[in-house]
Amino acid sequence: MNQNNELLIRRVEKILPSREGLEILILERKIRLYQGFDPTGMKLHLGHSVGLRKLMEFAEAGHEVIFLFGTGTVLVGDPSQRDSARKLITQEEIEENIKDWKRQAEKIVDFDKVTVKQNGDWLVPLTLKGIINIASNISAVQLFKREMFQRRLEKGDTVWYHETMYPLLQGYDSVAMDVDLEIGGTDQEFNMLVGRELMRKMKGKEKYVLTTPMILGTDGKQMSKTSGNCVWLTDSAQDMFGKLMRIPDEQIVTYMELVTDIPVSRIKVVKQDLSSNKVNPMDAKKELANEVVKQFHGKNQAQKALAEFEKTIQQGETPEEMPEFSLSRLSTGATVIDLLEKSGLVSSRGEVKRLIEQRAVWVDQFQISDFRFQISEIKPGSIIKVGKRKWLKICN
Repeated sequence: MNQNNELLIRRVEKILPSREGLEILILERKIRLYQGFDPTGMKLHLGHSVGLRKLMEFAEAGHEVIFLFGTGTVLVGDPSQRDSARKLITQEEIEENIKDWKRQAEKIVDFDKVTVKQNGDWLVPLTLKGIINIASNISAVQLFKREMFQRRLEKGDTVWYHETMYPLLQGYDSVAMDVDLEIGGTDQEFNMLVGRELMRKMKGKEKYVLTTPMILGTDGKQMSKTSGNCVWLTDSAQDMFGKLMRIPDEQIVTYMELVTDIPVSRIKVVKQDLSSNKVNPMDAKKELANEVVKQFHGKNQAQKALAEFEKTIQQGETPEEMPEFSLSRLSTGATVIDLLEKSGLVSSRGEVKRLIEQRAVWVDQFQISDFRFQISEIKPGSIIKVGKRKWLKICN
């Protein structure tokens, strides 16, 4: 498979208006392209890496690539695939969310070959006249035909006016940066096509749209930070490996295709072997998890994570190494909820409560069933286990 063919096939769902047109264009000259990511949270997950990989493929081919931080569009909030409006975000939250993005993405993105921009630089200063000029190019009926808006209206819910502005603002990014191509997940097709129309009407220029498939979370549902099913780029090697071992069997090949550089020829073999039951899905997941963890944490950490998984999960043993936590960091009367939240083993008090309800928290051999379980009943040297993969050793 030649470079241009692979560029326009792997990790690609759809190219509009045509794959052939884009292929001719990139054979004729180097193009300018981008993908935007709204800073709705501080962490990037493995789903984001699909687009980031595609951006880097174009960068490696010599094209001009822009990694766009949506510091302007996030003020409105993308309504795509949402049944209610997003909570409005503050400037302080935006700055906090994006400050670590480059570090998280650097295992995928070579920032010497990619330009970082923020769309707040041109969207926030827009005047009323400028907004009217942009909006005059798109039909209001077209905006209200969006599936998620129609779904809300049928349920009797509200569509807020500012939400209808989102595709206009995202579309204007293409005009402001004068791009030839925009990349985005399949959920962004509507917004990207609005940008294509704005480019044609405001600049008389063709803009191509490339959609990338979206991976599902570890539970087989849409990956989202609120559902707890994300594989975060900031996860430890052990957590990342363990989460990937939990994905549904039917997602193994999709993950291999989208979030690794495993050769297509090898993926075809894995797919055939899984279909014919020649390979155990767990072994295929180990191959997948090893490749992903190796990219973010290195070969040694990937091998260590594999060994840890086999020992603690498959063989049911206690790991040799685990984080430690001193009870002295907690006040008198603190509960197990305070301990797990303060130690960082669990991300929120709500998650601790959910895990206790699911009977997934243990102190030594004792299963915790009461939210009010006091730390005074926990002794130094005790081992706390949360779920199958998280451990904590208590010290003085």
